[in-house]
Amino acid sequence: MVSNEQRRRQLAREKFERQQQRREEARRKARRRNAVIAAALAVVLAAGVTAYATGALSGDDKKDTTDAAAPETSKAPSKGPDPCAKPAPGSPATKTWKSEPEMGIDKSAAYAMDLKTTCGTIDVKLDAANAPHTVNSFNFLAGEGYFDHTKCHRLTTAGIYVLQCGDPKGTGQGGPGYTLPDENLKDSRLKGNVYPAGTIAMANTGQPHTGGSQFFLVYQDSPLPPTYTPFGTIGAEGMKTLKKIAEAGEPSGAGDGAPNATVVIDKATVAKS
Repeated sequence: MVSNEQRRRQLAREKFERQQQRREEARRKARRRNAVIAAALAVVLAAGVTAYATGALSGDDKKDTTDAAAPETSKAPSKGPDPCAKPAPGSPATKTWKSEPEMGIDKSAAYAMDLKTTCGTIDVKLDAANAPHTVNSFNFLAGEGYFDHTKCHRLTTAGIYVLQCGDPKGTGQGGPGYTLPDENLKDSRLKGNVYPAGTIAMANTGQPHTGGSQFFLVYQDSPLPPTYTPFGTIGAEGMKTLKKIAEAGEPSGAGDGAPNATVVIDKATVAKS
């Protein structure tokens, strides 16, 4: 007779196997969708990590990008302690817009963004001069409360080192309804196809000019081709917060998944400084 504990373990194993099957299907989709980027990344990453890295930075796509390609691993999933506080009451926004907002920022002025998260504040100095469309969009969306109560849905801890946020759906499929032009791709800081620690950049679908609201925060130098709009730098407090999130890891054991830390943006603000 099967005991309750044996049955519990069996159900957990079956659930994990179903998750792995879904991940494998997502891997195949991600490889097809990101073939061009994968070829570029092959110069700097091993083949397995290449597929994983390209998938990790996709966003605002109508197809499922939640479980994009990840390197195979024999390590069993694990759950680390959650270092973060409970989210503030509230729900993510559902509103979308048909077109990019009109330019409402001063390109010659300095702007700063504060992400008040459950894990601490992430402070960002925005680059309005070199990425005006992106900064203008973030100024607009933050003013609309678009980022409030949203989860940071993906953490990568191998090959590339980023936390991905900006999707009210929390799945990697959400967006504001419009797309943004690529900007600042010749930034001198992107030397040797590396996004340095402290960079905030736009996620995209792998095709030009497909950024929306999803973005990634680089907490350690990450080899990537310069195809993701860099639009600011993360401050010291923000890097400390990111380190805490990264140290908590992700549960799959593959270096790519939802963070163990409950990372929720309670409030996002952009201000002219």
